[in-house]
Amino acid sequence: MADLIAIGYPDETTALAAEKEAEALVHEHIITADAIASVVRHKDGKFEVTTSHHEVGKKTVWGLWWGLLFGLLFFVPFLGIAVGAGFGALFGRMKKTGVDEQFQQAARDMVQPGTSALFLVVEKAKPEEAIERLRPFGGTVLMTTLAPETEHELKAELANQQSAAG
Repeated sequence: MADLIAIGYPDETTALAAEKEAEALVHEHIITADAIASVVRHKDGKFEVTTSHHEVGKKTVWGLWWGLLFGLLFFVPFLGIAVGAGFGALFGRMKKTGVDEQFQQAARDMVQPGTSALFLVVEKAKPEEAIERLRPFGGTVLMTTLAPETEHELKAELANQQSAAG
């Protein structure tokens, strides 16, 4: 089972600093992270997304996953990821079973112009320990659990989308 954690910050820089600490947690084997992403929403409303594993939108499974998640949360396709029929079906599945609607709304409310957020998908960990290490950065913490079957379905669908696009 994996947890999706989002930590929101009231400025555009803290998420990037917190991302470095989250990467240290992975290297220290405190957590096993499938993916780490930071989102900066500039004052003009434009988004900037960075990940520690792959560039978003570069036809990698996690890049596509983040693109879909942030597209779902913030209603914008990221870095040219088109929302075609297949992606539309995947969005529908994520809405129904992947990420609960309260988490989605809270994340939308949290990432306003001039703010940033750190997103982590964490498996085989005690998320409380990770949150404690990230506490010095402050922020508002949101957490939801991805059911194992949902996580496997999403990964399989993303792999199918990736091979179809490749």
